[in-house]
Amino acid sequence: MKRNRQEAILRVISQYEVETQQELAQRLKEEGFEVTQATVSRDIRDMKLSKMPTGDGHQKYVRFHNDEKHLSGKYVNVLKEGFVSIDMAQNILVVKTVSGMAMAVAAAIDAMKYPEIVGTIAGDDTIMMAVRTVEDTKSLMNQILQLVH
Repeated sequence: MKRNRQEAILRVISQYEVETQQELAQRLKEEGFEVTQATVSRDIRDMKLSKMPTGDGHQKYVRFHNDEKHLSGKYVNVLKEGFVSIDMAQNILVVKTVSGMAMAVAAAIDAMKYPEIVGTIAGDDTIMMAVRTVEDTKSLMNQILQLVH
């Protein structure tokens, strides 16, 4: 059931520019799946879906594929699109993003596989990254700044 539902989610987001969990739930119901918003939210998290700008001021759900060589430039583009500012507090990096872009930017940063990062947490417009050491934090902050400028 879960696998079928998640396959349907991939079909739906590839056919439509789905911007919200409610819209995704409605599309799934149209395909015969009885889902709640909580189920859709879990599926989005499990499938590592992110939101990307559509170019017209809206966003849509997308799934990053594991072809890292092909996508490394796309990760940088996502970072550049959503980045607002960066600051550090000891071994924690805080990245501010455009509203609604924190999950996509965090997914892009995670996909870049920086060994200095222990873990990443994203909200709506803020990402917190736990970094191994203060020195690593300074270095990583400079690396990210170089990518976005």
